[in-house]
Amino acid sequence: KFAPATSKFKIYIIDEVHMLSTAAFNALLKTLEEPPAHVKFMFATTDPEKVLPTILSRCQRFDLRRIPAALIVSHLTSIAKQEGVKIDDAALHAIARGADGGMRDAESTLDQLISFCGNEIAEADVLSMFGLTARAQLLALTRAVLAGEVDTALRELNDLAKSGKDLGRLVTDLLNHFRNLLIFQVSKGDLKLLEVSEAEATALAEQVKLAPSDAVSRVMEVLSDCESRLRDTTSKKILIEVSLLKAIQARNAVPMDAVLKQLQQLRAEAANAGSALATVPAAVVPEARPRLAPAPAAVPSVPLDLSGYERRPAAASVAALAETPAPAPKSGGSAELDALWAQLLEAVGRVSQFTRGYLLEAHPVSFNGKLFTIGFDPEFADHMVLVDNSKTHTVLQTKLAEFGHAHCQVKFIKADAAVRTGSSQPAAETSAPAKAEPAAVAALKPIPGAAKPEKPQPFVFDKENFKNDPLIKKALEVFKGTIVEARS
Repeated sequence: KFAPATSKFKIYIIDEVHMLSTAAFNALLKTLEEPPAHVKFMFATTDPEKVLPTILSRCQRFDLRRIPAALIVSHLTSIAKQEGVKIDDAALHAIARGADGGMRDAESTLDQLISFCGNEIAEADVLSMFGLTARAQLLALTRAVLAGEVDTALRELNDLAKSGKDLGRLVTDLLNHFRNLLIFQVSKGDLKLLEVSEAEATALAEQVKLAPSDAVSRVMEVLSDCESRLRDTTSKKILIEVSLLKAIQARNAVPMDAVLKQLQQLRAEAANAGSALATVPAAVVPEARPRLAPAPAAVPSVPLDLSGYERRPAAASVAALAETPAPAPKSGGSAELDALWAQLLEAVGRVSQFTRGYLLEAHPVSFNGKLFTIGFDPEFADHMVLVDNSKTHTVLQTKLAEFGHAHCQVKFIKADAAVRTGSSQPAAETSAPAKAEPAAVAALKPIPGAAKPEKPQPFVFDKENFKNDPLIKKALEVFKGTIVEARS
């Protein structure tokens, strides 16, 4: 209400104005709505978002920037010369680092140091006042993290904790250092973007060689998470120890781009290996003589074991072959059915080795061109449930279609292996006169007393062969993993 006696204006400065209560803000708002002509208010705050919008709308806003560390050091050096105080350069940079861009805080700290230490101030005095970490100790700890030296990092942390350093401030200092290192790397040593001394710049140039920029960024992510969790933990040292271990592991982690590149190479190698197996030349059976009957729709892609067979001339004439009706359904024990079954197993194995392993425990019962019947022995009857599903049916039907048997259905049954030796045809068909066989079939007759083709052996999972597989070893090397358990 009263005008100033000697000045033109009365100026009221309210620091940290966001701390005012709601009632105080309401009272202040009445004054700001109709301010006296001779009164000026200056509000200072570090959290303008907490100030009421009705207050902000009646003020002019000026965002102040932090004072660079170099200017703070220069100003403090000038004050120290005027006061006759001897203070080393490391102590001045420590004061600027602790002031965090505030000149008032830097001057207050220098005033306190002069009161406590007299005319000679060392870096250790500043560090003890702020709870900061000595630059040499900080560099040793960061060097251990970047070099992956776990024991050295834990030892340095233990020494700092024993000396009573503020561990929360230590994590902040680590983040600031790695931030400077990252900026130094990506900017190719541009010191204009950093507020560091010459000694710190030299240390950064040395540590650049220890880790790439992506590794430094992963370390910063771990430390940033640690800093946010320090407020809620009761044991800061344990949390920081675990975070340092995670940071070292993150520094050694394989980048995702490298993993994807390795996977693409492994996939290409596997595809080449599969194509090499698929291009094995099939065994060619020469025909005994020309025939008019159409050739089989598909040729087995695997060589057939012909050691137990002998070649005999075909008995049917060309005219009889032309009048021969559609072939009767093939039953278990037929050489053609066994050949088709072996071919089908190989084709399924290129899609799923596990499905092939279960099918090795089964045997073909019959095939008439429209229905392929597969039997499981009683001892493997419980495995039939694992393959009697839509996915396996689709795979088998697709492969049969590739072999020339389109629209062929697949059926799984429980049947003894002895069923394979009997005929699946009715008695009327069995007693009918035998028709002339195709030349290729008649040319291959089992030799009496010769050993029959062996049944494919069931799939046996070998843990040692699995662990020694080149692809498995390569995958473990890429992902830096270990085999915990291997089972089929």
